[in-house]
Amino acid sequence: MTEVNRESNTNTLSEAVKSKTKFIEVNEQRFAYRSIGTGLPIILLNRFRGTLDTWDPAFLGGLAATFNVITIDYSGIGLSTGKCASDVLSMAKDVKTVAEALKLSKFIIAGWSLGAMVTQTIITKYPELVSRAILIGTTPPGKNTGVPEKEFWDRALKPVNDLDDGIVLFFEPKSESSKNAAKLSFGRMAQRTDDLDIPVSKECWDNQRKAIEDFREDKYNTLEELKKSTIPTLLIMGDRDIGFHVEDWYPLIGDLESTQVIVLPRAGHGPQHQYPDLVANYITGFIHGWK
Repeated sequence: MTEVNRESNTNTLSEAVKSKTKFIEVNEQRFAYRSIGTGLPIILLNRFRGTLDTWDPAFLGGLAATFNVITIDYSGIGLSTGKCASDVLSMAKDVKTVAEALKLSKFIIAGWSLGAMVTQTIITKYPELVSRAILIGTTPPGKNTGVPEKEFWDRALKPVNDLDDGIVLFFEPKSESSKNAAKLSFGRMAQRTDDLDIPVSKECWDNQRKAIEDFREDKYNTLEELKKSTIPTLLIMGDRDIGFHVEDWYPLIGDLESTQVIVLPRAGHGPQHQYPDLVANYITGFIHGWK
């Protein structure tokens, strides 16, 4: 496992908090993104209602100690213009457009929740672009038992989410250590006070929910294509994810021959926020260790 230097990690956390929003113009459309660190490029794809501001800077900083970390807003999300997509293939095309504009012929792709559904779509539709893939807190394609629980949507669809909502959505409310980790994570994200992104609109919530259902219907034969994929893939899940159940992945173990699975204890839908350094180290070791 590659260790991240503590001083370097502190510096990159500060860099993540202070990173400037940049823009790409493609065919009269604007995409917002941020970029920190140097090294192999890794593009991070966000969750339902996620923006550039909803990544834990400690997680970004942990990755940026080794990689060039690029976070983006999909079309119609945050500071990006255009229409908010209602299918994962359109969102995958957004990522391809941004990568081409940044002149990235090959990159590591990492997605969280809905972003990991987009990541799976990219793996199967644009495999020539991807060297490694990381999936966090997500579901495989198709109709699975682990649909988001009622409390997940009750909280996720509130106009504004506070710390208590975040604990339920992304952590494990029954664990004191997990709740403490939530407070620390929210505190780190609150350190960013300038150059803020724009919250996702209600119209986009509806479209993003349609995109989740689009993925669950497996219209693009993604599951069978994943089984044939040779792209090294790392899946990281919490053992108490109320968004998507880790158990839905178990029947696929052995079929997804290029996929490794890590399950973190007393963790929910956002394990990289609860264990930012650990998850960054897992990802770093995986990328450098898989030959």
